[in-house]
Amino acid sequence: MEAVILVGIQAAGKSTFYRERFFQTHLRISLDLLRTRHRERALLAWCLSHGQRFVVDNTNIAAVERAVYIASARVAGFRVVGYVFEADVPASITRNAGRAQAEQVPAKAIGGTKKRLEWPQRGEGFDELHEVRVDPAGGFIVEEWRDAV
Repeated sequence: MEAVILVGIQAAGKSTFYRERFFQTHLRISLDLLRTRHRERALLAWCLSHGQRFVVDNTNIAAVERAVYIASARVAGFRVVGYVFEADVPASITRNAGRAQAEQVPAKAIGGTKKRLEWPQRGEGFDELHEVRVDPAGGFIVEEWRDAV
């Protein structure tokens, strides 16, 4: 059983990464889709009680936000894997502009999210932690995360 937590600013590539890496194997938990924390918590509880692998596809920029998923997953016996996306504001603003109008977020919100970003640490309860960058060809480069000193 595996819980995956994606961490990154808006338009960093998290949802595309989910579709490419986890669509066939993990259920997606996303506030963009579910619209309320109540629905999100209900789906999370269902996954945990049924042993369903899942990916939390939100910004998850604060340790306190991530702790909700990590603690619940660990109590239920899940491995917890984090993927931290490069916080490249100009590239995210460009990707955001390519989204459908209804899916775009204000450019200022992207920069504001970066300012509030708390870089994850293994000590939060991750079994694995990886860094993700978008390569120039549009694919993903995944490397082992190095905790900030």
